[in-house]
Amino acid sequence: MEYNLADLYEAIADAVPDNIALASGDVHHTYAELDKRANRLAHYLQSRGIGPGDHVGLHLFNGHEFVEAILALFKIRAVGININYRFVGPEVRYMIDNADLKGVITQRRFLPVINEATQGLEPLQALIVIEDGMEAVADQESIEYETALGQGSEERNFGPRSGGDLYIIYTGGTTGMPKGVMWRHEDLFFSGLQGGSPGGDPVESPEQLVEQAQEGWYTVTMLPCAPFIHGAAQFTQWICHLTGGKLVLQHGPSFDASRILSLVAEEEASTLSLVGDAMAIPLIEELRAGDYDMSDLAVIASAGAILSASVQAEIEELLPDVMIINSFGTSESGDLGRAAGDEDSHEGRPSFYMGDDVTVLDEEGQQIEPGSGQIGMVARSGRLPLGYYKDAEKTAERFKEFNGKRWVVPGDFATIEEDGRITFLGRGSKCINTGGEKVFPEEVEEALKAHTDIIDALVVAVPDPRFGSKVAAVFNTRGNKQLSLDEVKQHCRKHIAGYKIPRQITITDTVSRMPSGKPDYTWAEDIARGQATA
Repeated sequence: MEYNLADLYEAIADAVPDNIALASGDVHHTYAELDKRANRLAHYLQSRGIGPGDHVGLHLFNGHEFVEAILALFKIRAVGININYRFVGPEVRYMIDNADLKGVITQRRFLPVINEATQGLEPLQALIVIEDGMEAVADQESIEYETALGQGSEERNFGPRSGGDLYIIYTGGTTGMPKGVMWRHEDLFFSGLQGGSPGGDPVESPEQLVEQAQEGWYTVTMLPCAPFIHGAAQFTQWICHLTGGKLVLQHGPSFDASRILSLVAEEEASTLSLVGDAMAIPLIEELRAGDYDMSDLAVIASAGAILSASVQAEIEELLPDVMIINSFGTSESGDLGRAAGDEDSHEGRPSFYMGDDVTVLDEEGQQIEPGSGQIGMVARSGRLPLGYYKDAEKTAERFKEFNGKRWVVPGDFATIEEDGRITFLGRGSKCINTGGEKVFPEEVEEALKAHTDIIDALVVAVPDPRFGSKVAAVFNTRGNKQLSLDEVKQHCRKHIAGYKIPRQITITDTVSRMPSGKPDYTWAEDIARGQATA
């Protein structure tokens, strides 16, 4: 057996067929039931001409259908492509073209968007529609999801697969159209899915993975808060299922803090995964307001965005027995490292101990000297993606070769402490140059959110005639309290150097973030620059 995700799932399903694999709304599937449903969908897709190497769009909310669909596609060596459910027609059309989609699985409510996106194109080989209570009609041949499953066999009679089969995750970061990160299954298993042993040493064989699932060594119940359009949520799904554990989903279109906390108790979730402060803050507010049983919860893990120190402290106050983990990584890099607790920080910035394949490089590709204070770029070698789908230029920008070794450089600035820890500073693409000084937005955002009245904040650059750029903050406050610029400056001076302090503030009703929880810096820049020129 190779490290192919469909192969591995099937082996675990055979080993623990009666374990609950999935809890999604009223749906609870065992490993055997989920396997059979995925087989049915896989056979239907084959009947529509979908096969090895073909791409099918998953234009879906979180739910059991996404999990069934991605597994079904891997069974026939095809690839599921995540499509942001907030996209409008032209953006979905871009995805159909850029990802070479042969089919799409979508919600009924999105059919008008699909109709617009496919206007003038050849009909899709498969258009599968999930009923969601809305009324809309497709302009081309389509089939309802459960009807499609009813037309497929539940037999597992597929051909051999490979650890080299592709897993593609479309990621857009905070700007630009999405790009498809191409992973081989085997490389993703070890670099992004913790090698089948969450928090432990990676397995040495597929057989060991199955043995672990049978004996429950790492079996967990995991609840991802992020949508599956986010790579972190997909990684959580596979990490969970490769332990023989239960995946719990908040079924539906949006993040609901109250429902998430209720599900922790209802489904006895032990691990809650989220994306930074955008999801943590509503959970904190709901915990303070309501009465929730959190006795089964052991771990809260943030991936894709870092929990600020002030938010982490609030969680620790409310849930003192829960371990809080900041996971570092991207769709391009996989798992770079993890920091747990206050001890894994340096001057308020998160730090983590690097693995053998992770370091900080200077512009020439040399590792910076630990303890030197020099700033470089986080880089990883070893098992890496092949690159971006159909984008050689962007691949060359992100994946580099130094001294005969291939590296991925995700774009994060960092430094190496004397004791070997990497201290994360911020994303290079959003670094603000003010009067020759570098300011990382994340550091200023953390300082702002340490204010008792500030809920969430984004920091951007606006033009300045003297310094080139100045630091501007867009934030919301509890009770919509109005704070003066002087008050904000006085607070920030306690946490950051003078040149990093915002010179302009805008208070808004809410702070916009992507569905994944990542910051919407374009939104913040539009507001801040509009005020600067007003």
